[in-house]
Amino acid sequence: MIRFTLACESGHSFESWFPSGAAYDEQAARGLVSCPICDSRRIAKAPMAPAVARSDRAHSKSPPPAPATEAPAETVPMIAEPERRLRALLRAVREQVVATSEHVGERFADEARAIHYGEAEGRPIYGEASPQEARALVEEGIEVMPLPPAPDDRH
Repeated sequence: MIRFTLACESGHSFESWFPSGAAYDEQAARGLVSCPICDSRRIAKAPMAPAVARSDRAHSKSPPPAPATEAPAETVPMIAEPERRLRALLRAVREQVVATSEHVGERFADEARAIHYGEAEGRPIYGEASPQEARALVEEGIEVMPLPPAPDDRH
């Protein structure tokens, strides 16, 4: 097994394990390697220094040199295919709602009530509401549902 540090065209860096370098090349050519953050299939190997065991240090009395310091790359654990598909679906749902609805921010509960009771123009809206406000809307018979967070908002 070999571990590669990979990076997508958007600059997200992550690690992945492959049976061999040839296996990585084959999977990448078939479009099977994707960024777990943005789902991009334009992936490249990041420069890596191989870890090579040195026998000349076995009897050395001086401590080994400190490893070179690099800026730590943002690493993301590999995500299983079902979770990757779920994240893509959540992203698509969120993008659709944002593209076709009006953001009313913290006025969401008041605006939803006004629309429900005919005091405001009916239109799709989204915004923020506390759990108590959302519960009160449901108890009044106003249909609301939480908007899934963008998958990348958790990182």
